[in-house]
Amino acid sequence: MNFKLVNSYENAGEAEGLVVVIDVLRAFTTSCFIINNNARQLIAVDDSETALKLKKKYPEYILIGERKGIKPEGFDHGNSPHEIKDIDFTGKTVVLTTTTGTKGVNRSVNADEVITGSFVNAKAISSYILKTKPRTVSFVCTDDSYFDNEDFLCASYIKSLIEKKSLNFTEIKSYIQKHPCSYGYITKPLTKYARQDFAFSLTVDTFDFILMAKNPKSENIILEKVSIN
Repeated sequence: MNFKLVNSYENAGEAEGLVVVIDVLRAFTTSCFIINNNARQLIAVDDSETALKLKKKYPEYILIGERKGIKPEGFDHGNSPHEIKDIDFTGKTVVLTTTTGTKGVNRSVNADEVITGSFVNAKAISSYILKTKPRTVSFVCTDDSYFDNEDFLCASYIKSLIEKKSLNFTEIKSYIQKHPCSYGYITKPLTKYARQDFAFSLTVDTFDFILMAKNPKSENIILEKVSIN
C-alpha cells in the first residue's frame, strides 16, 4: 500500500486512489454528528451560494456551515458539533459547506473513492482501508496553515493505525492543544461553542462508521454512512 500526502484543499486534484479528505476542525467532525443524528441525506457543497440556492429551491433543507469560522447569513446552524449534537435530523436533508473541508471533497476529482477524515472515526477509517486494501491512499489535509496542525496529525494517526504502529493519541491531543491552530478555539474563541467544538473534535473513535462521497464528480456530493463491523 502506497501513501500520498496532499497539502491544502486547493491541491485535492492531485490525490489519487482512495482519498481521505481530512478536516478535524470541524467539517468532518460535525458531519459525523449530523449523520449520527439520523439525517436522511448530507450534501457537501463547495460554496455558500450553492447551499443558499438549494435552500431556496427546497425550503425544508437544513443549512450548516461556516466561512472563516462563522455561520454564514441565512444558514440554520454553524459548523459546530456541539451546537447540533442533540438535534434530531430524522428525515431531513442537510447541506454542509465549509471554508476548506467540503471544498476538498468537491475537488478530489481524480480519486477512485473519497471518504472523510477526522479523529472521531479514525479507527473506522483505518479498518475500512485495511479491509479494502487500496493500492494508493491519499490524505488531503485541507487546512495548510501549518504543516504540523490537526489535519496532518490526524493523517499520521490514521496511517499509524493502518501500519499497526499506533501513535499515542493523548500525546497528539496535548500537542494540538498547545498549537497555534487552537487559538480560535481556546485562547480567543471565535464562537460561543468553540471550546466545546475543540473538545469534541479531539476525541478519538466516537463513531464506528465512515462517510463516503457518493457521486464524487457531480455538483451535489452526498456523504453517505458506511458502517464498519
